[in-house]
Amino acid sequence: MKYRIALIPGDGIGPDVVEQGVIALRAVAERFSRELSFAELPMGGCAIDECGEPLPASTLAACRESDAVLLGAVGGPKWDHLGGKLRPEAGLLGLRAGLGVYANLRPARVFPELAAACPLRPDIIDGGLDILILRELTGGIYFGERGRSPDGESAWDTERYSRAEICHLLERGFEAARGRSGRLCVVDKANVLESSRLWRETAKAMARDWPSVELSFMYVDNCAMQLVANPRQFDVIATSNMFGDILSDEAAMITGSIGMLASASLGDSGPGLYEPIHGSAPDLAGQDRANPLATILSAAMLLRYSLGFEEGARAIEAAVSGALAAGLRCADIARRGDAAGGERIVGTREMGQAVAELIRRG
Repeated sequence: MKYRIALIPGDGIGPDVVEQGVIALRAVAERFSRELSFAELPMGGCAIDECGEPLPASTLAACRESDAVLLGAVGGPKWDHLGGKLRPEAGLLGLRAGLGVYANLRPARVFPELAAACPLRPDIIDGGLDILILRELTGGIYFGERGRSPDGESAWDTERYSRAEICHLLERGFEAARGRSGRLCVVDKANVLESSRLWRETAKAMARDWPSVELSFMYVDNCAMQLVANPRQFDVIATSNMFGDILSDEAAMITGSIGMLASASLGDSGPGLYEPIHGSAPDLAGQDRANPLATILSAAMLLRYSLGFEEGARAIEAAVSGALAAGLRCADIARRGDAAGGERIVGTREMGQAVAELIRRG
């Protein structure tokens, strides 16, 4: 069977890191005799320049016909002057909604080789760190009613959730927790927000059907503190669109660099969307300086969740660990000075090539 993968390199360093993700996927296909085809599509700032809109209809249609979508990053200062619906980020929101991918899975794991890159004290992460953040992706304040007053002196964005939207996301959360350490923490602001109180009511009602999962709740401001004070207390975190956006970036820095965090966005059917959680970093574009590992690890999630190819996913993850164990570091995850030991700083392409070679070797 031949699998079709849509590629959206996007803007800034997006093309640099997506190229390495594809190289890793081709290495998996070579090793395990799988057939993969790739189609590159415009979205984001480059699509605005080329087509006059951030998400061309042809791009969305091609993504829907694919088995999975691998995305780099979108946006940059070049397009900051544009209105909300014309900005590159509007293309990303439209793609998520168009594919119906409501559950964003963001694993935050500290690789043993990168423990020194974690900004927290060693005793805080002693024994390892492995958190899964589930972010609701197609509702909430990013998709709610918004506007400005006629005089331009006030503006509003609406946080709105239905019980069905919350159930969709929390079902994924309970399932994930049951397959891990059995602990699900729902993060909200229920002391202030009515929408958060609906999240709590829904979670409590659903918990009866998941007796093996320990359910807890935490306010988002406290969770932000606890992630740096005692991150190992968390197993699976489920939360709203905006809260998940912020908390997962915080978790990324705990792992050593935002350049290490992959993500998968899934719906009930159709192709999944896979992307690193970092931005487009236009100042690094085309300079062979971006860390491709988050994109390569996103490719592993693509194999696992969309193609059902667990062996291939583990081959990529093992190769990433092998490259790090060999001392290879992109600049964002490198130590400095005498503490660097046997580390060697490499560029985007060399890191990607090293991972691909380790995949082929097995």
